[in-house]
Amino acid sequence: MELTVFERITLLNVLAQFQGDFTTLKIVREMKEALSFTEEEHKSLQLRVEGGQAFWLSEADKPREISMGEKAAEIIREQLTALDERKMLTDDHYTLYVKFVGG
Repeated sequence: MELTVFERITLLNVLAQFQGDFTTLKIVREMKEALSFTEEEHKSLQLRVEGGQAFWLSEADKPREISMGEKAAEIIREQLTALDERKMLTDDHYTLYVKFVGG
């Protein structure tokens, strides 16, 4: 699935709160690794964090194909659905919700 820098950062934040069993924990760890940024991306995006906020060159933001299995996608759907049920979704989650859950 193609994800932008913003979507990847937002999804990393969603997955940071994940709690589950050992087998799903491994899948989430692998998903976090896939979503993280390479050395080349850091350089081209000029990615930096200041005061808890991430900044990057928007003109260098090219969506990246992130491969994931069915279980990883299911875990993401569950996390986003749980945020929705608790009325904790924000505008930051909108495009991810549409991509993973539907809209």
